[in-house]
Amino acid sequence: MSSFANIRESRQSKESKSYVQSTASTQASSSTSSSQPSSVEGKDTKDLDEIKDTGEIIYSLPPNIEIRNSDSKGRGLWSKIHYKPGNTLLATKPHIAVLSNQHLDSYCSNCFGPSPASGLKRCTTCRTVWYCDSECQNKDWPLHKRECSALQEWVKAAPSPDLALPSDAVRCLGRLMWTRQKKGSSSRWTKEIDAMQSHRQSLQSSSFELHAHLSHALVRYLGISCPEQLSKFELNSPKDLVDIISRFITNTFSVTTPTLTPIGASVSPIVALINHSCEPNVVVVFPRSSASSPALEPLMQIIALRNIEPNEEILTSYIDTTLPRYLRQKSLKETYNFECTCTLCTSSADVDPREAVFCPKKCGGTCPVPLEESSLCLCLKCRTILKDTGAVIDAARVGQEGLDKAVSLQFKDPTKSLQLAINLIPILISSGLTPSSHPLLALSRLHQSLLIDSLPSPLTQESLDDAIRATTRSSTAISTILPYGHPIRGITLAELGKLLAVDEPSPHQPSSPAEAALIYPPSGSARLKLALETTLRARNELLVGFGGWNEGGQAGKDIRELIVALEKEMAVWKQGVDNVLKDTPRPVAFKS
Repeated sequence: MSSFANIRESRQSKESKSYVQSTASTQASSSTSSSQPSSVEGKDTKDLDEIKDTGEIIYSLPPNIEIRNSDSKGRGLWSKIHYKPGNTLLATKPHIAVLSNQHLDSYCSNCFGPSPASGLKRCTTCRTVWYCDSECQNKDWPLHKRECSALQEWVKAAPSPDLALPSDAVRCLGRLMWTRQKKGSSSRWTKEIDAMQSHRQSLQSSSFELHAHLSHALVRYLGISCPEQLSKFELNSPKDLVDIISRFITNTFSVTTPTLTPIGASVSPIVALINHSCEPNVVVVFPRSSASSPALEPLMQIIALRNIEPNEEILTSYIDTTLPRYLRQKSLKETYNFECTCTLCTSSADVDPREAVFCPKKCGGTCPVPLEESSLCLCLKCRTILKDTGAVIDAARVGQEGLDKAVSLQFKDPTKSLQLAINLIPILISSGLTPSSHPLLALSRLHQSLLIDSLPSPLTQESLDDAIRATTRSSTAISTILPYGHPIRGITLAELGKLLAVDEPSPHQPSSPAEAALIYPPSGSARLKLALETTLRARNELLVGFGGWNEGGQAGKDIRELIVALEKEMAVWKQGVDNVLKDTPRPVAFKS
C-alpha cells in the first residue's frame, strides 16, 4: 500500500483546495474515445482545420463544430457529429491566463506547471513571478517585461505589505491590455476579445462597485494618468474600458490543476462561445496530459460528459451545479445577467436532491426543503406532511451562515473552520436534510478537505479512518447529483482510493466475520481490496471527465500507477496466503 508521506506531500503542495465554490467551468457512460482532438491555437490561419467567419470575426474551430445563433441564447457552439462521453471536442490555449497571487511562488507563470524537483526560478527584477526554467521565462518575457515594471511601480505605491500585489483580475486585465496594444485593434486576437459578451449597459446594481474598483485599479496598474492615454490600448473612451472589464468578468474561466484546484484565471473567446446549462453535456478542464505538448500549457480542453448528437448545442456550466436552484439563479443573474431555463431549473416534477428532506415517517421517500414563503411540504412517496418545517428552515439558515464563515476561515484559520464544520453537520443531519442537500453537502466536502489537509505526522489510525469516512460520505452524496464521469466525481473517488491505500498505522483485527462486516472502513486485506475496487472505479470516471485521449490526464496517470501498485500488493498477499496454506499440516484421516 502507499505511504502516508506521499499523500501528505501532494496535499501540502500549496494546492488550496476549496470544495465549496466551484470554478467558472466546473462540469455518461464509461465509454471513451481515443481520437485526438483538434487544437485551435498556435496555428497560422492557412493551417487551421476550419475557419468560421461571423461578420468581421474569424474563429478557428475544429471541422465538427460550428457557430450558430439562437433567439434565446444568441451565439453558441453546435456539434455536427456524434460525440461519446470522454471525447475531446476541442483543445485551446487561452488568449490570456495568470496565476492567482497565492500560487505565484508554487507554479510556473508561463506553463502553469507545479514546481519541478529542482525548484522554480524567480524573476530577479520584480521578485514576484516564478518559472520552471529559463525556457519558460524567455517565452513569457514579451508580456512579463511590461508586467515586471508595472509590478514594481505598484509595490512602491502600496500603502501596506498586504496590498503589495494587485488582484488576480487586475493582473489578468493588465496582460490583456498589453497584448491588445501590441497586436492592434485590427488583429483577429483583438476582434475575438471585443466580440465577447459585455453587460455594461445592463449591469446589476450589485456589480457597480466591483466594476468601478477594477477600473480604478487597472488604470493605476497600467500607469494611465488621463483619458487620452487610453488610445494607446486601442480604446476611445472610459466606456470602452468598462466594456473590457465587463467582458472579462462575464467570460473568465478558472485555470485549475489536474485535481480541479483553482490556481488562476483565463480568457478564451472560443470557449466563451459555449452557452450555459445546469445540466451540461461538456466540461472545461485542464488535464495536463502527457499526450499534449508542454508548449501548449495551460491547455483548456472541452470534454463530452454524455452522448452529444449531431445538431445538438454544446453546453457547459458556469457555476457550481451542486447548489440548489435559487443559489444557481442568483449567481447567474449577478455575474452573467441571465436566468437559466434548463430542465433542471424549470422542472418541478420531482424533489431535487439538492433541496431534499427525508420523509418524517422514514418510508424511504423525500420531501422538498420547506421555504418560509411556502412551508407546506409532502413526502412524494407516502404523501405524509412534514410538520416541523420551522426547525428545518432554521437549521438550513444556521448551516448557511456557518458555511459562509467556515469558508472564509478555510485558509486563515483551518482549525476553527474544521470545528465549525464538525459542529454544524450533526445539526443539519438531525433536521432531516439528505446528504446531497445544501448546505449539508457543501459542509461535508469542506469537512473532508480540511480533515485530509490536517492529517497528522506521524499518522494515526483514528485520523486516517475519519478522513476515509468523510470522503466516502462526500463521494456518495456527489454521485446522487452529478452525472457519471463528472470530473468532481472522479477526483473524489480517486482521493478515497488513495486514502484506502495508505498503510494502516494500527490495523484493527475484528474478532469475527460479523464484527468485520459492521466496521467501516475495513482493515487488512479487505481494505486493500476496497482500495483497488475504488481506484478502478475512479479511473473509469476520470477517463470520461478528463478525456479518453488524455488517458484521464495527470489524475488518470496517478491513479493508474496506484492501481498497478495495489494489484502487485494483492498478488503478494494472495501468494502469502497460499504459502501459509501449503505449509499448514493437513489432519490425518484414520480408517475405522
